[in-house]
Order: sequence, then structure tokens, then C-alpha cells
Amino acid sequence: MTSSNETELAAQTDEQLRSTVGRYFEPLIDGRGVRIGIACGRFNGGITTRLLEACLSALVDAGVDRRDITLAWVPGAFEIPLLAQTMIKAGTVDAVITLGAVIRGDTGHYEVVAGECARGVQDVQLASGVPVVFGVLTTNTIDQALERSLPDESNKGRESAHTALEMISVLRRASLGA
Repeated sequence: MTSSNETELAAQTDEQLRSTVGRYFEPLIDGRGVRIGIACGRFNGGITTRLLEACLSALVDAGVDRRDITLAWVPGAFEIPLLAQTMIKAGTVDAVITLGAVIRGDTGHYEVVAGECARGVQDVQLASGVPVVFGVLTTNTIDQALERSLPDESNKGRESAHTALEMISVLRRASLGA
């Protein structure tokens, strides 16, 4: 893990900053009435499944109705951005969470697949104005991928669910000026 207590935003920062600006949108994680798409890569599917389980649990825990979650699988991480774009164009999601795992190997596929997946996800997000969360692990080893998909609070699928809900909330409030 690269984050630590020294790199995380301090809890008291919200309160301190709120008094220094006219409008301040603190992070909110509330899934009530939110529609989520989840685009999963089957390649390294054992890792993706661990991410997905934590993601689904976090969404339901935050109040997202299971009927408002759309899940679809594609062959691998390279194909994820197109699925995210299709979900958004259908107009049935408020955000898309992308889940997958690209693990460095002996060939140059890692740089191409990981980089193009990340670029594609960002392109879809910026072109559509809909949050597309990059929950695709890009690791050097299988052990690193397993560590980032443990069934606990450190799971990157769980983190991706929280990121999606927070982005929906802050974008809605920012667009209303509320």
C-alpha cells in the first residue's frame, strides 16, 4: 500500500477549510436513489471477483438498491472503457465502476493494457461528464493483487464504490451550487 497516516487527508481538514471559502462540498457517501454500472474484466477473474464482492457490499451498505446496480463482464481490462461508455450512453447509470486486474508479466502487454485501460476510462469520464471510477488493479505481482483485494476495508473494490458515490454527490451539489 502506498497510502499511510502521513499521506491521508486529516479528518479535521474539512472543518478547517469550510470556514475559509464560500462553498465547500465535503465528501458524502450516500447511495439512496443512485444507479450504478459495474464493468468487470474476466481476465484475472479471481481477483476481479474479490473486488466485485467488496464493491457490491459497500454499495448496498451505503443504501444503493440492488435493483439499481447493473453488472456486465468483458474479456479483459482493455475492453472495459467501451463497456463503461455503452452503459453511460444507455442513460441508466449515474456512475460506472470499472473493476479488473492487470498483473505485470514477462511481456510488454502490461504497459499497453494498463495504460490504455486507464486512458480509455478517463476519456469516457471526461467526454460524458459521468463519473467512471478506475478500480482496475495494476500490480507487479499476483501477491500485490491479492493484497489489494482482501475481504476487508483495504479492498480496492470497496474503495471504488465509495469513490463513485462521493463523485456523484459532489458533482450533483457542485452543479446546483448547493
